[in-house]
Amino acid sequence: MSERLRASDLALLAEETPQTPMHNATLEIFDPSDSDFDYDALLAHIDDRISFVPRYRQHVRRVPGRLANPVWVDDEDFDLAYHVRRSALPRPGTLDQLRELTARILSRRLDPDRPLWEIYFVEGLEDGRVALLSKSHQILVDGISTVDLGQVLLDVDPGPRQLVRDDWVAPAEPTPAKLAASAMLESVRSPKVAVSTLRSNAEAVGRTVGGAAAKFGAIAGELANRRSSPESPFNIEPSAQRRVVLVRTSLKDYRKIRRVHGGTVNDVILATLSGAIRAWFMTRAESVAAGRRLRALVPMSVIDEELEPTSLGSQVVGHLVDLPIGEGSPVVRLHQVSYALRVHSETGRAVAADRIAGVAGFAPTTFHALGSRVAFKEARGNVNLVITNVPGPQFPMYLACAEMVETYPVPPLLDGFSVSVGVTSYDGAVYYGISADRDALPDIDVLGQCVRESLDELVDSASDNRLRAPRGRKRAPLTPGPVE
Repeated sequence: MSERLRASDLALLAEETPQTPMHNATLEIFDPSDSDFDYDALLAHIDDRISFVPRYRQHVRRVPGRLANPVWVDDEDFDLAYHVRRSALPRPGTLDQLRELTARILSRRLDPDRPLWEIYFVEGLEDGRVALLSKSHQILVDGISTVDLGQVLLDVDPGPRQLVRDDWVAPAEPTPAKLAASAMLESVRSPKVAVSTLRSNAEAVGRTVGGAAAKFGAIAGELANRRSSPESPFNIEPSAQRRVVLVRTSLKDYRKIRRVHGGTVNDVILATLSGAIRAWFMTRAESVAAGRRLRALVPMSVIDEELEPTSLGSQVVGHLVDLPIGEGSPVVRLHQVSYALRVHSETGRAVAADRIAGVAGFAPTTFHALGSRVAFKEARGNVNLVITNVPGPQFPMYLACAEMVETYPVPPLLDGFSVSVGVTSYDGAVYYGISADRDALPDIDVLGQCVRESLDELVDSASDNRLRAPRGRKRAPLTPGPVE
């Protein structure tokens, strides 16, 4: 019997629009050196590993009459070359050109009639490097039965491996009549299936009615000229086009700041973003009055002793953090962020960075995907920004003998958000991937520059022993946090 989609997966499909495609993306840059890493080698490598994630050879089939939830079925016309595509940059192959190509590819939705993923092999980068841009729909990765394809492609050593021939052949896909008959039989045998079907249908109708009501209300508000301004430029309804900002920084800077001021690398990253947003707001003449904060949803990993070690899906939870963009002192901003994260640490369920990175076959892409699912469920109401931060391995990783030298997460935009931030630490560096709406935020590149300047400000504070927390303010006690 084919596996049926869960209610959470149906919600993701129902909420997807041309303006908010529900796919996660990762941009990885590789140095082929003498490895002979090319498009054909990538195809062979994926063909060898894809059997570990069978969901990537399946697509969604709906049941006639909504008699049951849709099912995953093997795609009998599966064509690996369709999903693994070849592209190239014109000379000189700069990072800016790669960003522009990435933004255009991310703006396009995945084909719902095929397995919901794509990988672009991008040639023509400077210094002979190549890039892989991966897109996977959020319903593919639940951390329970399926992980991200990127988690099975990377190796910890560059040695060549003997490819194992996969003799997979897709069975014939069920006809609509067979899908309907199977659904009715399941409903009779299992009351849970019937209840789940009724609930899913009710929720689908509710989403349709609610979406129509929301559109009507928005039109009415515009006609009456009574639409209120968003609380921040981060909370503008997105269009269908994207901009992408990529920032590479050194992990040793974050560790230096942590040694001097306390806290965790995760605290320093969030404090860096707080300072960057503050500076960017100032360039836009946005208010950064004393006491102003932006609320960020930060998915974090937790320990759940009742779950199997390989069950990751329920071990990522959302944590709300108020970013103190109204505070002028970088050190005070760091202490305030650290204090806000102490609650998460003191629950005793926080996971240290080395434990996360030590998960067998770990790749940050899976945890970013799980973080996006958490954000979809919880980023409502007064949340201004979603930040996914995942610690990666601090040693080189390889794909088909080619070393991965950079990795940038590019998270999706949700309804009501014009910016999303992903952060990954890997092999001595910290990588920021900022996804933004192309129309709403034409100056988002400035935020990337502000990230570097904000980090430099914190590094200077750690280098200058004269810079202390202001008198009259008691320094918050710090405890080891969940990241680094």
